[in-house]
Amino acid sequence: MQIKIAPSILAADFSRMGEALIKCEKSGADLIHCDVMDGSFVAPITFGGQMIKNIRSVTKVPFDVHLMVEHPQTQIKFFADAGADIITVHVEACEKISPDYLRDTLALIKSYGVKCGAVINPDVSEEKLYPVLDICDMAVVMSVFPGYGGQKFINSVLPKVTAIRKQAAKIGKPDLDIEIDGGITESTAPLAAAAGANVLVAGSYLFKAADMAAAIDGLKKL
Repeated sequence: MQIKIAPSILAADFSRMGEALIKCEKSGADLIHCDVMDGSFVAPITFGGQMIKNIRSVTKVPFDVHLMVEHPQTQIKFFADAGADIITVHVEACEKISPDYLRDTLALIKSYGVKCGAVINPDVSEEKLYPVLDICDMAVVMSVFPGYGGQKFINSVLPKVTAIRKQAAKIGKPDLDIEIDGGITESTAPLAAAAGANVLVAGSYLFKAADMAAAIDGLKKL
């Protein structure tokens, strides 16, 4: 499968976000990964729907909005209206509310004409995703614990990626986008791709690179 690269703007200079997005687009980014944190599901607070709305006109690259929030259903309309192309929500946040909350949230995202996905943390079984793979456009495996950029890649998540790829094929979705998020570098990207991931989120590695275009091209070819 073709590898897609999603620079995470969490690693960008927020005071120069427009420039950062233009750089990502010119460098060959396939998606722009937007980490939304609420200070509750994870400790930091990043940005909300207004930020997405304000930067949407800067680039045509699709926005991959990763909601690390409690009660994600309350936020879906804001981000859909702001211009998100795909919205992903955490299994862990949804399970706290009710057994049906995850599927209902994914269906709500779809109702706005936006693609949807479900996310698991490194310590959560991949089987938590299986009941909703049929509705998902993307399955996301965190390869770090969410909250802060620059963390080290957790290799033990790789079998989860492989298992999800096999399950997706089993239900007739062999080309399902499987995203791996956290600690992606020239060393870890080949491991993620070999395990079955085709969407790689990279933050610090890309934004600290001397040549982002070369770094993105390199990740696609690994």
